[in-house]
Amino acid sequence: MRVAVGMSGGVDSSVSALLMKLAGHEVIGVTLRFHTLPESCSVDDLRVCCSPQDVKDAAKVSEKLGIPHITLDWERIFKSRVIDYFVKEYLEGKTPNPCAVCNRDVKTGFLAKYLREVAQIDKLATGHYAKILEYRGRKMVAKAEDKNKDQSYFLALMERDVLELLEFPIGSYTKDQVRKIAQEYNLPVAQKKDSQEVCFLIGKKPGEFLRDFVDTKEGIITDTEGKVLGKHTGIYNFTIGQRRGLRLSIGKPLYVIDLDEQNNRIIVGEKDELYRNSLKLLYLNAHLPIKEWGDVYAVVRYRSKPVRVRDIRETQDGGYFVEFEERVWGITPGQVCAFYEGDVLLGGGVIAKE
Repeated sequence: MRVAVGMSGGVDSSVSALLMKLAGHEVIGVTLRFHTLPESCSVDDLRVCCSPQDVKDAAKVSEKLGIPHITLDWERIFKSRVIDYFVKEYLEGKTPNPCAVCNRDVKTGFLAKYLREVAQIDKLATGHYAKILEYRGRKMVAKAEDKNKDQSYFLALMERDVLELLEFPIGSYTKDQVRKIAQEYNLPVAQKKDSQEVCFLIGKKPGEFLRDFVDTKEGIITDTEGKVLGKHTGIYNFTIGQRRGLRLSIGKPLYVIDLDEQNNRIIVGEKDELYRNSLKLLYLNAHLPIKEWGDVYAVVRYRSKPVRVRDIRETQDGGYFVEFEERVWGITPGQVCAFYEGDVLLGGGVIAKE
């Protein structure tokens, strides 16, 4: 089988390439370059992926494994499909999930379809902690063996037909096991730290990053009744549920309840006001037809507590209304709501701003 491996220069994708080669496949290493950065941006304390050093590391691993390696300059694609989306969503008072969009539109879903056409690959393997399995006669994504590292949530927006092209070789391993495999085979990235930041932020907070794209505009902070409590220096510095950075002193903790981008206003309230028992999705990307869904629970934000779903129904405008069996704290427009049946990912959608 001809397998391309998306290689970020980290230990997870490197071991994925190794496992594919050990399985006897014809393996090609593929690295995507998203940024034009100086070498100084690849230092360990930033811990971001896709730096110039990461491209070099991916090439070193490929040489060690004896597989061909290519680098694709997708900086323009990445900007138009991920960075521009990120900026637009924040300016509309939402908190986007760029990693889920990137997986769909760039580095996983789109890359798999692209390489199938230009390189005639049979599969694209990546270093995601997730599994591909047969479920009700279909190829489906499922949670990884290592639940602390599971990344299936970020695959909820992937198009249904792409799942047939994907392999996740490390999905049945724990992180410690992946490290040990890398050490056993003397991979040059065996001790490399994991990247933890959104790659294009390069160590900045979202608000700091967005200042390069928009003018700082001062606005007001009010309670839910409209009473002015203070001022802010940019609505994009805040997200639903945020407590820090409000600089308000009224004798009790306050949280961001809503972002009114049209009036450049931040609305705050007490913690209990952030609980909801329903949400609306802009759309629902189903890996399995909704009529076949059984006992479903949802995750409304990465690592948030799963909550059982009572009802899902389509709305007149093409969105979906989702009702839960219990109240959920901090539902945030722009984030992904992912649906599961057991460990199997059923699909997901982007939470709408109502």
